[in-house]
Amino acid sequence: MHSAWEVKFPKIIGPYRSGKSFLLNQLLSLQCDEGFGVGHMRDTKTKGIWVWGTPVEVIIDGTKVSVLYLDTEGFESVGKSNVYDDRIFALATVMSSVLIYNLPETIREADISRLSFAVEIAEEFYGRVKGQDVAFEPAKLLWLIQRDFLRCATHPTNSGFDDTEGKSVQEMVNEALQQVPNQNGDKNIDQVNQIRESLAIMGDNSTAFSLPQPHLQRTKLCELKDGELDPMYVKKRERLKQLVTSIIRPKIVQGKPLSGKEFVSFLEQILEALNKGEIPSTGSLVEVFNKAILERCLKLYSQRMERFSLPVPEDKLQQAHDESEKEARKLFDEQHFGRYHAQQSVLKLKDEIEKVYRNFLLANEYQSSKLCEALYTKCEDLMDELQVLRLPSMAKFNAGFLQCNRSFEKDCVGPSEEAYEKRIVKMLGKSRSLFIKDYNNRLFNWLVAFSLVMVVVGRFVIKFILLEIGAWMMFIFLETYTRMFWSAESLYYNPAWHFIVATWETVVYSPLLDLDRWAFPIGILLIILVLYWRCCGRRHGARSLLPLYNNPRKGGRNRPRSD
Repeated sequence: MHSAWEVKFPKIIGPYRSGKSFLLNQLLSLQCDEGFGVGHMRDTKTKGIWVWGTPVEVIIDGTKVSVLYLDTEGFESVGKSNVYDDRIFALATVMSSVLIYNLPETIREADISRLSFAVEIAEEFYGRVKGQDVAFEPAKLLWLIQRDFLRCATHPTNSGFDDTEGKSVQEMVNEALQQVPNQNGDKNIDQVNQIRESLAIMGDNSTAFSLPQPHLQRTKLCELKDGELDPMYVKKRERLKQLVTSIIRPKIVQGKPLSGKEFVSFLEQILEALNKGEIPSTGSLVEVFNKAILERCLKLYSQRMERFSLPVPEDKLQQAHDESEKEARKLFDEQHFGRYHAQQSVLKLKDEIEKVYRNFLLANEYQSSKLCEALYTKCEDLMDELQVLRLPSMAKFNAGFLQCNRSFEKDCVGPSEEAYEKRIVKMLGKSRSLFIKDYNNRLFNWLVAFSLVMVVVGRFVIKFILLEIGAWMMFIFLETYTRMFWSAESLYYNPAWHFIVATWETVVYSPLLDLDRWAFPIGILLIILVLYWRCCGRRHGARSLLPLYNNPRKGGRNRPRSD
């Protein structure tokens, strides 16, 4: 069988010792020693389900297809339970393209009850929804009645063949499927009547055909040639071959004909479903068939959720969850098997999505906490650095404070945002209060030290009298004011102090120059310039425009300083 060709599976079912294997050999034009094993003893010859190993390759509607005939173990065989029969019938029902129900003589109540699983499968999987493909199409049901006494008729059958006995067989099937009165409310009769009603609905998918006995000596059938068989049987057998060929169809799953390779995978799913429980049910089949679809839907949901880089705000994650779940549910609705039992798969899909969503919630909470903690630590470190500036600057502290606050508000997102926002507001408030408290004291000490340094520089280094005078004035102001008012805190409200602070802030920090960072390089540069001026400037005799100590007069000589 070519793996890419479509496959079709006519399968014969029925009671054991009813001639199923012999009939399949006749359809394959094979002798008993060449085809399926045929037994004449009390025990059943066929065990389980057998597949004829060589496919019959035919062309239908211009397409090459492979036809594989399947033989099944008969119902009610010796030593087998009803559960075993149910499994055989369940597998036959789902696998086959044409289900030949081989019945001797007539249709019994038990024969109709046997079709309960086929009816459930039909109602569950084959119910058409307008605008959608069926999950997989049902097998064509062929009622094959082997009997010799049938009333003749000249009307065509449902199959389109002028079968002179077909109408009478169809009438017998229709009568067998009529509702049985149940005035006493017998549950068993109600159950069989429900099956009858469902089979009547499936009437357009079933055909009836009669086949006489091939020969009176049934134990010698395998030894007889066609010429020795009943001529009417041979004639009807050939018409049966044509009928099977006309109604056979590929195995359709979700609107797509199965190839040989795909059918093997399909069969594995069926076996998995039947092996899950002791008694096969449509629910178990639906669950297994939907298993792969559930996995695809969950994968789609996860892929849609993973498009978002965590952490994200909770409302955004909830919105992503709703949209992703909607897409996954849409995919499931388009591809799922089953109509009634599929509800269990829907609930399972919802539960699995909720599990995945909870994992995303936990991951989002973890990533949010991790990110906000990192931002909090970064801000805390920055505040600690600003507390110990070499040159205290309120402008620089405010700039760092604002930058930290903006960065936290922008980047800290997710479930941990609210808790960390409270923490950072509290931390920033404490840092600001501590900085303001130390700022004036540190600035006062800096200015006192700075004024003394400028006195030394103005008197001995560059000998600039105005610089020295200004430095002395600052030093005297700072020291006398604090002595007069008993504390430095009172100085901080003086307008002169505010002017000094404004001047300090302008010099120490600006968007273009951070003196705290560049103080050392700038100091080295100034020392070099002073040394250059003192050494090279005097050598060239450049006249200074500044009021320096020992400034030479024009046309005169230097006079010593008299203090």
